[in-house]
Order: sequence, then C-alpha cells, then structure tokens
Amino acid sequence: MKERTVIVSGFSKAYAMTGWRLGYAMAPEPVCAALTKLHQYAIMCAPTASQYAAIEALSQGDGDIEEMRREYNYRRRLIVKGFNDLGLRCTEPEGAFYCFPNISSTGLSSDEFCEKLLSTEKIALVPGNAFGASGEGFVRASYAYSADHIKKALDGVKRFLDRL
Repeated sequence: MKERTVIVSGFSKAYAMTGWRLGYAMAPEPVCAALTKLHQYAIMCAPTASQYAAIEALSQGDGDIEEMRREYNYRRRLIVKGFNDLGLRCTEPEGAFYCFPNISSTGLSSDEFCEKLLSTEKIALVPGNAFGASGEGFVRASYAYSADHIKKALDGVKRFLDRL
C-alpha cells in the first residue's frame, strides 16, 4: 500500500496549534514531486516559529494531547449548550473547532446578525453565507478560545438577543 498511500495532516487538532497553519504530507516520490511544485508556487515556506513549535510538539507534546482533547470536548459542549439554551439551535460538531448555530429565529440575515453583534457586543462570528448559500441563517463560532472567553461571548450574545 505504501506506493498507493498519500497522508496529509497537520498540527492544529492533535497538538492544539490552531492558527499556526502548519501541516505535512507523506506520499510516494512522484506524488511528492508534484506536491512540491504546487507548494513552491503557492507559498515560500512555513513560518520559522511554526516549524520550531512543530518540532517541540512532536518531541515533547504527546502527553498534552489527551488533556487538550478533553479541554476541547468541554469547550465544544459548553458552546453548543450555550447556543441551544439561548434558543439558537446548534448541533454538536464532530471534527472541527467551530459550531454552526441557527440564527434564523432572530429574523436577521447572517450578515446582519454578525455585523450588529460585532458593533454592539464586540463579538466576532462568521456569517454562514460565507460558506455558500445553504449557510444563510447560520453563523460560525469558534471554540478554540478559552472556556472563560466562550462564557463571556455567550453572555454577550444573550444581551444582544435580549435587545432584539
């Protein structure tokens, strides 16, 4: 299988390095050669700080993986429950650092909701329509932040909804 296998991965989830934009690929030599050509024209290289962080993660970070998995699971459940408690139906994501609550009950478009929330509460969410027409009526919220930040943001969303 080695000559027919391509592995593409990164450090965001396993090593809690969201935002570092660092990944890797393993593949047979002809595929690696083609990937290298694509990479050379798309980006110079991964930032030096990201590379050193990845070395540290690979050499010292395995013990932190389970702790971060538990922490992200807690944050995921916290934000999903928070949105559901506010009446914004939200299902539990299974593999991302984002949830996608339904804001259609507010009567606002995704853009309006996000713009007004940002201007009144200084909370930034991404309009669902940024992900295509079927995303309208939803917003994307990250739970890569600390639990304290998530709680504070949910409090702000509640204040915002109370004023609608």
